[in-house]
Amino acid sequence: MPVRTPDRPKGRTIRVLVFAGIVTTVMSTLVIPLLGELPALLGTSPSNASWVVTVTLLAGAVATPVTGRLGDMYGARRMLLVCTIPLIVGSFLCALSSSLAPMLVGRALQGAGFGIVPLGISALRSLVPPARLGSAIALMSSSLGIGGALGLPLAAAVVQYTNWRMLFWGAGLAGVLVAVLIARLVRDTPVPAEAGRFDLVGTLGLSVALVAGLLAISKGGDWGWTGATIPILFAVSIVAFVVWGRWELRSPAPLVDLRVSKGNRVLVTNIVAALIGFSMYFQALLVPQILMLPTETGYGLGQSMVAMGLWCAPAGLLMMAISPLGARLTTLRSPRTTLFAGCLMIAAAYAFAGLLMRSPWGLMALTCCVAAGIGLAYGAIPTLIMGAVPPTQISSANSVNTLLRSVGGTASAAVAGVVLAQTTVAFRGTSIPSEGGLLTGMLIGAASALLAAAVTLAIRRVRPEDRTDTEAAPAVSRQ
Repeated sequence: MPVRTPDRPKGRTIRVLVFAGIVTTVMSTLVIPLLGELPALLGTSPSNASWVVTVTLLAGAVATPVTGRLGDMYGARRMLLVCTIPLIVGSFLCALSSSLAPMLVGRALQGAGFGIVPLGISALRSLVPPARLGSAIALMSSSLGIGGALGLPLAAAVVQYTNWRMLFWGAGLAGVLVAVLIARLVRDTPVPAEAGRFDLVGTLGLSVALVAGLLAISKGGDWGWTGATIPILFAVSIVAFVVWGRWELRSPAPLVDLRVSKGNRVLVTNIVAALIGFSMYFQALLVPQILMLPTETGYGLGQSMVAMGLWCAPAGLLMMAISPLGARLTTLRSPRTTLFAGCLMIAAAYAFAGLLMRSPWGLMALTCCVAAGIGLAYGAIPTLIMGAVPPTQISSANSVNTLLRSVGGTASAAVAGVVLAQTTVAFRGTSIPSEGGLLTGMLIGAASALLAAAVTLAIRRVRPEDRTDTEAAPAVSRQ
């Protein structure tokens, strides 16, 4: 009979939380294979059907900092369980939907569960011993990319070989499994003696700012960048952010403590996170198109949807495998070094896109190199954040960082859409992305990754007397 070691429950906790993060982030790519069919399935126009993606983004953007703050107030484990509720209900509602309205409600509820990853990182800080903390955080943070990479081939296979509703039934059942595993296998996390009050005004202000800004970014291509609506939304977002920032700086219990967030390490790390989010999504948006464009174009590779997903799947597995190596590099050198190396790896992969675009194997190599860079970078970012904020603000700080990664991804989708729209070519009576447009998108990804690497160098090293309790852990090493 195997002997139960004290470390075994810790490993189980890590596996459960990483699985929860992967299930959550799968929701972001779940409907991509369905986008072309949604107008017919829901009896609506293509423009309206695109809200199935947008509403999840908006709900996640609003919910993530809110659940992070509530996790700091009432405990990360408790809020992890709360986040599974909208995830489950939303998935089952989508599975039962035959029109647009209930589908949008369901997708918004799925987005409301996106706070699971930053809450999981906070829970690990309390539940995992210092010797394993670095690798656990790296793996949990990388689940943001792992779920997105694995969700695409899985969703493509389900759509091609079964009924589309199985996507959402499966997602709902996975959510139930996550809730059961967390309830049974994850211990309670510490709750502050003084929980403080919840910043409702700050929540409303941040919600207005985020929704207006993300709507402008994500819908600019559909509504027209030169019309009146998009500039108005940008103006509302900017004004709301300014007002919200002034409120947060004066509030005794802010939703996001900007006094901490504006410090060098947190501020610069958040900027790098947004740039990496911007960079990583170019390959996620462009590589599937190259793989599925007809070979008659001269640059398309003529793959089916399922084959496209399978060519992209190894990237998600590699990201999972590279996370422990990134944690070791962080321990041996510093999280700043790991973050810098990850940014350079992403930039190098994009820089060789012109050569790698010629075959499926080349594109798989490109996505794997980008994934490896993301695994290194995403594993180092929470360590930098946790080493710079008080323990009572870890969930909130990681939630803001996760949000900025998503904002970067949204911006990259808008930029990629503009680039491809301006460089289309005619093919069989329709417009398709040109080879030059696809390559331009890849080079923009390279430039943003290089910029992220340069900004990383501005993260100041920490003097021993300035170190926090988080940084004292061996696996969470010097900056």
